[in-house]
Amino acid sequence: MMLKRGFKPLVNVSKRYINTSQSYKTASSTPASLSSLSQTSQSENTIIPNKQTLTPQSTYLDSLSNKMLFSYASIGLCTLNKPILNMVIKLFPLIPTKVLDFFIGKIYVGGSTPAQVIKTGEALSSRGINNMMLSLTIEDSEGTKNIDINYIVKETIASIENILKPQILRVIAQQDNINEVPPGYIVIKPSALVANPAQVLLNYQNEDPNWVKQFDQLVSNCEKVTEEVVRLNQELSKQFPSRASPFFVTVIDAEKYDLQHGVYELQRRLFSKFNKPNGFVNVVGTIQMYLKHSFQQIKLEEKLAKAGNYRVGLKLVRGAYIHSESDRSVIHDTKADTDTSYDLGIQYVLQDLEKFKESATLGHLVVASHNAKSSKLACDILSNSKDDTVKSNVVLGQLLGMCDDVTFDLIQNHKVKNIIKYVPWGPPVETKDYLLRRLQENGDAVRSDNGWPLVKNVLSIYKKRIFG
Repeated sequence: MMLKRGFKPLVNVSKRYINTSQSYKTASSTPASLSSLSQTSQSENTIIPNKQTLTPQSTYLDSLSNKMLFSYASIGLCTLNKPILNMVIKLFPLIPTKVLDFFIGKIYVGGSTPAQVIKTGEALSSRGINNMMLSLTIEDSEGTKNIDINYIVKETIASIENILKPQILRVIAQQDNINEVPPGYIVIKPSALVANPAQVLLNYQNEDPNWVKQFDQLVSNCEKVTEEVVRLNQELSKQFPSRASPFFVTVIDAEKYDLQHGVYELQRRLFSKFNKPNGFVNVVGTIQMYLKHSFQQIKLEEKLAKAGNYRVGLKLVRGAYIHSESDRSVIHDTKADTDTSYDLGIQYVLQDLEKFKESATLGHLVVASHNAKSSKLACDILSNSKDDTVKSNVVLGQLLGMCDDVTFDLIQNHKVKNIIKYVPWGPPVETKDYLLRRLQENGDAVRSDNGWPLVKNVLSIYKKRIFG
């Protein structure tokens, strides 16, 4: 999708990621197998290292190609006001996938093939965004798609070796300080890695052997991915011994509130196995700070980790499911309460990391936020630290294509190095669902940094490029 000029699927694997004995169908274009990518000529994907230099730009739009500017203008027109946005959301399921891809898909999705995702990583690096939080966007939280879980596990593992590893090695070759290169993150969505995921997560404490077996299978699938993360961290640590943070990290994504306690248990099992004392934090869990219990959840995870002699990594998000939570009583009463909770979470984790450094229980933090104030809060706290372990284990991130003005400001004006984008990729039928969720769940953020001002800015840049 994004920046896919000249790239075609390497292998036609349509229907491979589902069990075709069932009725669920996909679009004809699905992600090319990453195993095929590893078999291509290395010269096709190798980039000659150069020291990275960023051309000063007045706005983030100045760094974009004409095609990407067209896509940004399109999203601006879709978000002119709330009625238009609501109409777009209503019509969204009826719009052909290829039309969506042409107009807006390249902004928000990294591609449908590994080659396209690699190009997305290169394009992000040219803007000072030196790594990705990579998510193969295939999930089945309702248990209705009968997806091929083994295929998802295999392709997720392969994406670490064949997308994230070349990305970080290329960026390391371009940087003077290895600890200013953020890790590459691989997202695990619990609803994609076990059959009937909602019921499995709801019954995580059920002692019935059937539920125990299914939850253990979910844990096992997550372990397979994380074992690859650990292997590559050990491999690259030998090559770059001065590295103070992991090269790769597994991220456990959040689910809706009623399923989230099962996810917490999943995270703890992975923490205890892979986040050993005084070692890298190989696994990061997600805390949704719009939930009233979220700040206390951070403290609980810290307490359990100290008792269990393991470390905790956290990704703090305000909350992707805030618009779809059925029980509104679990959500903070006001946005201000959520903002306070989020910022307290940042401060609490960074306090522990600054005090104990490589032995900190709360040893790695991803500030996943579109809020400029929260991002700058983390930057201000880190500016007072001189320790590589502290500074390299705190990463700022935003969704691909969203709040690029915040990302631009952090890079250009605050000289932030450890910054990433969440990059979804995968079959068009699945990424279309992702695009719809982004509009539904992040409608406020979409409108606030788009609409008519964005359209005017794009037209201004076109005018400047044409007429000088």
